Parts: sequence; C-alpha cells; structure tokens
Amino acid sequence: MSDLALIGPILAAMFAAATPLLFAALGELVVEKSGVLNLGVEGMMLVGAVCGFAVTVQTGSAVTGFLVAALAGAATASLFAVLTLFLLANQVATGLALTLFGVGLSALIGQGFVGIPLEGLPKLHIPGLTDLPVVGQALFGQDIMVYLAIAAVPLVHLFLYRSRAGLVLRAVGENHTAAHALGYKVLRIRFFAILFGGAMAGLGGAFLSMDYTPMWAENMTSGRGWIALALVVFATWKPVRAMLGAWLFGGVTILQLHVQGLGIDVPSQLLSMLPYLATVLVLVLISRDVARIRLNAPACLGKLFHPDA
Repeated sequence: MSDLALIGPILAAMFAAATPLLFAALGELVVEKSGVLNLGVEGMMLVGAVCGFAVTVQTGSAVTGFLVAALAGAATASLFAVLTLFLLANQVATGLALTLFGVGLSALIGQGFVGIPLEGLPKLHIPGLTDLPVVGQALFGQDIMVYLAIAAVPLVHLFLYRSRAGLVLRAVGENHTAAHALGYKVLRIRFFAILFGGAMAGLGGAFLSMDYTPMWAENMTSGRGWIALALVVFATWKPVRAMLGAWLFGGVTILQLHVQGLGIDVPSQLLSMLPYLATVLVLVLISRDVARIRLNAPACLGKLFHPDA
C-alpha cells in the first residue's frame, strides 16, 4: 500500500479517536464557563461507558445505550453538583473523588460484561463520496456519533455566544455575585451546566465502549478524561479550538499505532506515552502565554491564574 493510500485510513482513525475527547471537552467547557471546575470527567466517562455498553448488550439497541450513557453521566455529575453547590464541598477534592468513585462503580457494574463482544455502529456510505481517494473514508465514511460530535461544536458556540441563555451562563461564570444581583438563579444555572457536562462525558465514554473499541474493559478510558480537561485549557474555552485540539490529540493517539507499522524502531512504551507527553507539552507551551489565558479563563480557574486573588 502506497503512502498516499495510508492517509485516508489514518485520517478516518484520527477523527474517530478524537470523538470521545471532543464530547467530554465540550461538556467540560460549558461547565467551566458557568464558573465551576469539575475534575471528575474521567469517572463520568467510565460510568457512561459501562452503562451504555450494558444496556446495549441487554436490549440490542445502540440508541437506547447512548441515551442511558448520557443519563448515567448526568446522574454521576449530579452528585458533584449537590456536593459542591449545595453542601459547599471543595470542587477540586470532590472532582477527584468523583473520578475514583466512577472507576470503582464502573468496575462493579461491568463485572458481568467483560469479554462480551459488541457490534459497532454502522458506517455511513455515500456512493461517489465515500469512495473518493484519500478523504472519502475520513469525511464520508464515519458513523453517526462522529458527526454528532462535530455538529455539537457550532451548537455549543451558538449557545454560548449567540443566545441569551449562553450570555447568562457566561455572566454567572464571570461574576456570579453580579448575576445574582440581577435576579438570575446562579445555583440552578450551574446545576444544569454540570448535568450537561456529565451527559457529554457519558456520551464520550459510551462511544469508546460501544463503537471505538466495542467491548468493555475496566478503566478503558485510559486517561482520556484528563486529556479532555487539558484540552479545554488548550482551547482557551473556545468550542472550535476544542475541536481542533481534539483532532490534534486524536492524531497523536493514532500516530502511536502506525509508527511501528511503518518500520520505525521506537520502543512501544514511548509510543504509549505520546498522547500524555503531548498533553504536558501543550500545557507548558500555554503557560508561556498566561496573560492571554487570564483574559479568557472563567472565574472557577481564578485561583490557578490569579493565586493572590
């Protein structure tokens, strides 16, 4: 197979690998825009992954599985919301605890589903387009969830920057005291933002277990929740940049699978580290432009970028 013929499958795999990151990052972006920092993305993805997989195995319906995954992610996020918004628990500690909770709960629920095969989602096929060289398979041969993740980008952007509800949510994130003085229900707005973030994380997790690698395995997210968190900062809280960043990290993930196949002698352990090394590198590069981030960072991250505040 020529190098040109390899580009199409690599691009297609890159978009698929980016999809769970994009779902989770968009959800967390909205949460942080409301002024809340939820570090439990990894746990919510795992709960969504196992619940979606279990329901799909039992019912045979992928649609039901994805719906349940979103509900499971939102239900898990609601624990975080109750603890931090109403019981005033520390957001960082609660988010870390939520991740640990999600790891344990998903392992418990998934005990009876380890090793069970599942047929992935059908791929789109448009005669004349899917068969185009190089880009046909990548652009017109994906499954519906890949396109839904991409479609969510302009929808989130329009909500945040072109709707009154988005303006209110951003106002709550920037200055919740002023928003409350104007009569907006700050806790209610943040509660629903957290639920949305949980639902999106659940969808991202379900995509992993039901389509990307259609099987259940403990801790199968492999740190993608943490990468999604870094991706939000990398994107400076902008949906379109989050999509581009997800494609970048997806490309790095796929790169580790293809480097050895191309005959390049690189230790497999180093290749497995690539997505996480890329995450650290991006955060280091971002830290060189802290002034720009301070202008875009929601209030929930104020102590990270304004330690004296």
